[in-house]
Amino acid sequence: ANFEFPLYTKDGERVEVLLNATTRRSATGAIVGVVGVGQNITELKRGQAELTRVANDLQLLIDTANAPIFGIDTNGFVNEWNRKATDITGFTTDDVMDKDLVRTFITPEYQDSVGEVLHKALQGEETANFEFPLYTKDGERVEVLLNATTRRSATGAIVGVVGVGQNITELKRG
Repeated sequence: ANFEFPLYTKDGERVEVLLNATTRRSATGAIVGVVGVGQNITELKRGQAELTRVANDLQLLIDTANAPIFGIDTNGFVNEWNRKATDITGFTTDDVMDKDLVRTFITPEYQDSVGEVLHKALQGEETANFEFPLYTKDGERVEVLLNATTRRSATGAIVGVVGVGQNITELKRG
């Protein structure tokens, strides 16, 4: 079994160790001791902590951005919805998560065109500055300028789309 624990050097430096221990047996099968193999995983743990910090910073950036940001998975279901998206549409994260973005939140006359933009992004073809109307929870029309970007896994596989929008309603009225 593997077991992680801190070990302190003679100089007082903390070292993270991954220990694998197993029984040591005699030729007759009797337990005569333990064999342990330890590995210094200090740098690995530091790297994991840094990745977590960066991921948390990016999540905070998305959540607090002054632009509506949403994400969908490869099936078109919402898996990201920031505060600005809630502010503009009135739909909360709970309202939208795991729902089909196009079929649930885009008006019928724009479902095909928005669906096509998202489908292209799911094929790796990103779209910038796509305009479409979005209706809020209260039925108000909001004009949105959308950039759809392919979202990829660590291995490069396409796992969804991130959409970053801009409310251009006032620009269109002016």
